[in-house]
Amino acid sequence: MNLTYLWVEVFAVLIPFFFSFHPKLKFNRKFKPFFLSSALVAIIFIAWDIWFTEMGIWGFNPEHLSGLYISNLPLEEVLFFFAIPFACVFTYHCLNLFFDFKWKSQTENIVVISLASILFLAGVLHYSKLYTSITFISLALLLIIVKYIVRVNWLPRFLTIYLVLLIPFFIVNGILTGSGLDTPVVWYNDAENLGIRIHTIPVEDVFYGLELILCNVFFYEYFNKRWSVKA
Repeated sequence: MNLTYLWVEVFAVLIPFFFSFHPKLKFNRKFKPFFLSSALVAIIFIAWDIWFTEMGIWGFNPEHLSGLYISNLPLEEVLFFFAIPFACVFTYHCLNLFFDFKWKSQTENIVVISLASILFLAGVLHYSKLYTSITFISLALLLIIVKYIVRVNWLPRFLTIYLVLLIPFFIVNGILTGSGLDTPVVWYNDAENLGIRIHTIPVEDVFYGLELILCNVFFYEYFNKRWSVKA
């Protein structure tokens, strides 16, 4: 039994958890909206994960796992959808406390429309590569829904903070995809993606991560606002 995957998750969440109780941060008061939003999003992404694992689009190296499974997913993979969003939403919360990220309306429109258009087009052009097509098209649609249908006012802040989150993302995902290890914790079938890697990380992971955290922040903001009004 090798707990590489589990240890990566523990270290990712350890510091954010302890600092959640800092009197200037008080993220512990946001646990309720976070865990509810995280649970809702996890249901969707775990179902996606089970399907892709069954299809052989990605898989997990048992050398780095505890050996406990839920369906065809290792326990660590299920915990991933709570641990990583916790660290990311905590960071989002903290940076929002100390910085005021604002974009001009025109800039926001250009960024969202350009990113959504490029992702949608790339997804359609590579429709036979399931990781690429499903990730890119679903993220493109999500961006349009969040911006132009739900009309949230925090999207520029989120996109700016996600650029900061890419720093720990490359560390954590780099380890999981094999950086510094003899074998990767998570392997990918390159027939189902573009085959473009950032060191060991498939480029699709950057956008998969963006979609995962955007979904978490969307529900977190919704529930946080709802309970704040009631309070």
